[in-house]
Amino acid sequence: MSFKYVKFFNELGIEDVALVGGKNASLGEMYQNLTAEGVKVPNGFAVTAEAYTYIFDYNDINKDLHELLDDIDPDDVDELQKRGKRCREIVYNCTLPDDLKSEILQGFKLLRDEYGEHISLAVRSSATAEDSPEASFAGQNDTYLNISNDEELLDAYKRCLSSNFTDRSIHYKFDNGFDYLKVYLSVTVMKMIRSDKASSGVMFSIDTESGFSDVVFINGAYGLGENVVQGTIDPDSFYVHKPTFNAGYRAVLNRRIGRKQLKMVFNDEININNIAVEYTKNIEVDENQRKQFCISDEDVMVLADYAIKIEDHYSKKASYRKPMDMEWAKDGDDGEIYIVQARPETVESKNKGLFYETYSLKSRSQVLVEGRAVGRKLATGKVHKIEDTSKLNEFKAGEVLVADTTTPDWEPIMKIASAIITNKGGRTCHAAIISRELGIPAIVGADNATEVLNNDDEVTVSCVEGENGYVYDGALEYEIQRTDLGTLEKTKTKIMMNLGNPDLAFSLSSLPVDGVGLARMEFIINEYIKVHPMALIHPQKLDDATKKEVAALVGNDMDYKEYFIQKLSEGVATIASSVYPNPCVVRMSDFKSNEYAALLGGEIFEPKEANPMIGFRGASRYAHPAYEEGFGLECTAMKRVRDEMGFTNVILMIPFCRRVKEGQDVLNTMAKYGLVRGENGLEVYVMCEIPNNVILIDEFSKIFDGFSIGSNDLTQLTLGVDRDSEIVAFDYEERDEGVMKMIEMAVSGAKRNGRHSGICGQAPSDYPEVAEFLVNLGIDSMSLNPDSVIKTIQNIVAVEKKQKG
Repeated sequence: MSFKYVKFFNELGIEDVALVGGKNASLGEMYQNLTAEGVKVPNGFAVTAEAYTYIFDYNDINKDLHELLDDIDPDDVDELQKRGKRCREIVYNCTLPDDLKSEILQGFKLLRDEYGEHISLAVRSSATAEDSPEASFAGQNDTYLNISNDEELLDAYKRCLSSNFTDRSIHYKFDNGFDYLKVYLSVTVMKMIRSDKASSGVMFSIDTESGFSDVVFINGAYGLGENVVQGTIDPDSFYVHKPTFNAGYRAVLNRRIGRKQLKMVFNDEININNIAVEYTKNIEVDENQRKQFCISDEDVMVLADYAIKIEDHYSKKASYRKPMDMEWAKDGDDGEIYIVQARPETVESKNKGLFYETYSLKSRSQVLVEGRAVGRKLATGKVHKIEDTSKLNEFKAGEVLVADTTTPDWEPIMKIASAIITNKGGRTCHAAIISRELGIPAIVGADNATEVLNNDDEVTVSCVEGENGYVYDGALEYEIQRTDLGTLEKTKTKIMMNLGNPDLAFSLSSLPVDGVGLARMEFIINEYIKVHPMALIHPQKLDDATKKEVAALVGNDMDYKEYFIQKLSEGVATIASSVYPNPCVVRMSDFKSNEYAALLGGEIFEPKEANPMIGFRGASRYAHPAYEEGFGLECTAMKRVRDEMGFTNVILMIPFCRRVKEGQDVLNTMAKYGLVRGENGLEVYVMCEIPNNVILIDEFSKIFDGFSIGSNDLTQLTLGVDRDSEIVAFDYEERDEGVMKMIEMAVSGAKRNGRHSGICGQAPSDYPEVAEFLVNLGIDSMSLNPDSVIKTIQNIVAVEKKQKG
């Protein structure tokens, strides 16, 4: 059957954007080309842009619309609202020509023939300029779900057409230089996926915050996907690492559980004669369900597979890598996952410059509010709370917008805000998406921002401290450093970075480093796990109050040991992924006994020591009966990182190993828990931070693959200075001749034995002369704090040139 104004997905491809808009063209492209590869796309059809112009001509409304729009000032919010409303009324009141109406209803009949009489529909707008490289019309026009009969379909179609003149859409056209009446609207009519009975969400084939391209980022929640898209809830989130996935590994890289307070479902009571038709409604999610992830790991793998195939397909067509933004839905009836939309990602994919920009606070003050950070910037300004669209015209340029949530109607004021803070939403909500497009910081999911913050309060919005964003009291000073990475020369000495916080890993991935030289477990254990490993192994030894705290952290559905293994493995893998396939040297836990005691349940398992700095720490713990089981959990987590998650770039490192025999005992214990040096390419380094490591370096070289000089502890033990003591701090000097001699002996000893030599202490970050000294020694690598990397590279380039000269 041939139609003039209706085109089914099997007739459409990406080249048909002018006819059916970006959404429909993309659905047709995927339906035709990717279903054979296992990517499930529900069938449907597009009502073309020709139908849109046909209706306008048939009803002779162009003149009326011109009169309303030709001289409009979109920045006049009152005028925009008044004229936009009148435009929508004109379009909605149009009569549909009989031949067009017949085609739409015949298309619906064909879908009923394919899927059964009980099919319901999703009716979605698809602007002809939508998802073009120049602008994304995503979220500008309306969507209607759970459409189940002819009358509802025709009504939803007209509502979609009129949404081409929403306030937000008019303003967006103005901002992007589009003629108001020459952006035509096509409409998608497709099988409704019954995610109201399951879950849905969005995903990207790139990290939306950092632009890190090696991951798929997935957001999801229960019910229909509009809550995730609109940002009215805090969703679950997952990452999958594309290179290891393509190598055959199937593991979630990292996950975060969201609050998922609401679930959007179908509304059975619909009245077409009521202008405010509501096809869906929100219901509260049961408390137990909120604490569970909305999809399984198997579902995450299916989605990752879809995302990679979709990105690969569009990249081949474009002849360059094309990150994608996709919407997905899981059908509660058949249990399958479907892609219901895909478009090019329009923010980070444009950031292809070689400039590396860092923002840093010069001071801090009281934290007023915190939530999920969006972007990597800082901003200051006066708080202005907006409760609803009627107050938008009161907002002034440079203010900090604070709201419960935002919708596309708010975009005219969002573009003049210095920062955005919302109570609700995750990193793919409306406020997050728009703030990225605008290049301003945002904090979403802050929960109580509208209650805590007051109008005219001076605040600083910080999104540069990891996954969490903070609102500080007052306008704090900060600095911006901008470096052209294209001008940096490559050094012969390998430059690596020290990193402990997985939240910072992706944002630091663009630094020109040769890997991570020191990944600290302690941050992950302290910030993510929070519980002493032995307390998770022997919870029966805890008092009742501590048992309750541990149970609240772990949850009812996870084994206590698995909790530790999952959190640690995903934290380490996230760091390793940011430099993959370059090496990532992971130091096994190096808490002192007093630091371990501070963990939940820790006091029961830790001794009280007068000087923990040189007490029960590092290697001495690992084979000791008091901690071996805890070390076993660490080993199991690292085995999972390498063998199950695919990060064979992870090198393990043993800290504070006093004697050669102790080192051998540790290796034997590691082997007992499945980590055998040399197996699956496993290398094991040792920290060179005790004088005995230097004195007996030939013997240590027989059992370890490399050395990383810890200049902090080596200084402490060479000079006999407690580095935690303020009283003798004047005697703590990393540049002392004795310390320098120890470092020289360590580097030459490693070379003599054909072992790797590196340094991961503070000295080369703080002192350029130490970095120069190390280069002259011929050290293999230096691992620096991230904020010192670029400056030190510049210094080392000069030193290496001097050597050649």
